[in-house]
Amino acid sequence: MKNIKEMYKTVVKDPFPSEMTITLGDQVLKFARKSWVIEGEEKGLRYGENPDQPAALYELVEGDLELGGVKFRSSGSGLVSSLKEENIIQSGKHPGKINLTDVDNGINILQYLTAKPAAVILKHNNPCGAAWSEQGLEEALTKAYFADRIAAFGGAVVVNRPLSRECAEFMTKYYFEVVAAPAYGSGAVDVLKTKKNLRILEIPGLAELEKLVNTPFLDLKSLVDGGIIAQFSFRNKILSEDDFLPASAEKDGQVVMARRPDPREMDDLIFAWAVEAGVTSNSVIFARHGQTVAIGTGEQDRVGCVELTIHKAYTKYADNLAFSEHGLSLYELKLKAKNDPEAARALEDIQEKTKANKGGLPGSVMVSDGFFPFRDGVDVAIEEGITAIAQPGGSIRDFEVIQAVNQAEPQVAMVFTGQRSFKH
Repeated sequence: MKNIKEMYKTVVKDPFPSEMTITLGDQVLKFARKSWVIEGEEKGLRYGENPDQPAALYELVEGDLELGGVKFRSSGSGLVSSLKEENIIQSGKHPGKINLTDVDNGINILQYLTAKPAAVILKHNNPCGAAWSEQGLEEALTKAYFADRIAAFGGAVVVNRPLSRECAEFMTKYYFEVVAAPAYGSGAVDVLKTKKNLRILEIPGLAELEKLVNTPFLDLKSLVDGGIIAQFSFRNKILSEDDFLPASAEKDGQVVMARRPDPREMDDLIFAWAVEAGVTSNSVIFARHGQTVAIGTGEQDRVGCVELTIHKAYTKYADNLAFSEHGLSLYELKLKAKNDPEAARALEDIQEKTKANKGGLPGSVMVSDGFFPFRDGVDVAIEEGITAIAQPGGSIRDFEVIQAVNQAEPQVAMVFTGQRSFKH
């Protein structure tokens, strides 16, 4: 056991070369291996996905790529891969692969949320909670944290505005592994440094993410046999309410059309679809007032994903009640309730409140990264008080799916995105 613990503290020496070149036809992309001098020692990545996997980070330093008339992100536009010593304000336990890929996926989401101060907290390359707010970054950060307080433990926080001292003070109440911001306000870094193991990253490009939108990067996936699949990266087409398509379908000469979302629902659907870009498929997201209510990830069937996400919403709602009313997590309260009658009554009260309020879901919107093959997933969500839905459309049962929202009382809105948002 001692040796296993030591593995997590050790920087693995990697055998990767200082340069890497990728040639696509007559176009050449040159990459440089990244390392940093930290505490007088040159270090690359701590390790890969696991402590026994050597890994290296490479930055694109030369070359432009154009395929099919589409220009890709080129050298000079680096974010995570361009980190320098001065950008690693505090290395903490020194970043490994998953720390940086979590930050990278936060950037992937935030590139579509530049209109307002926004925060994303990630774990295992999926968002735990996300929020944006016209009231400022502190409000967004607080909402992102309490969207899923349980999963946020040990997560990576990524924001798109300078992080203030007030935000830093909020963060130090809880445990995070990484924070990345475009800049830090007066006193913020001093507050954050009281958490010695926190990795504090400054990435100036987080303030200019709108420059990335609609420009793809080369997305490479290595196969077990050593082969590679290359694809254009996902590009979100839903950047304003005008980008949604009316939800309509025809069957046997009959046409059905769904209610169009109202302005508040539209704003939440735009927000949730942006977050969806960073969620492992098959997934759905519930959101309300610029905050994720629950995020369902990686399920095999659509209705099962909706059911799982509802369960998560109920759990997070109950946990927030337990924390605000008793200073305990839901699970700590459940443990205490086994031997403490007062705690048992408190737990029963929280469970009743959660059930009565349907886990905070009424008034939420739902987005789905793929179409609904049956109406069951929609029906399940409507039962919980969902008021508007965005989904790709294109199912052979779109007619029945639209019927489901039209038959709801009150009528539920639906729009199509016209694109799928799978992320494997």
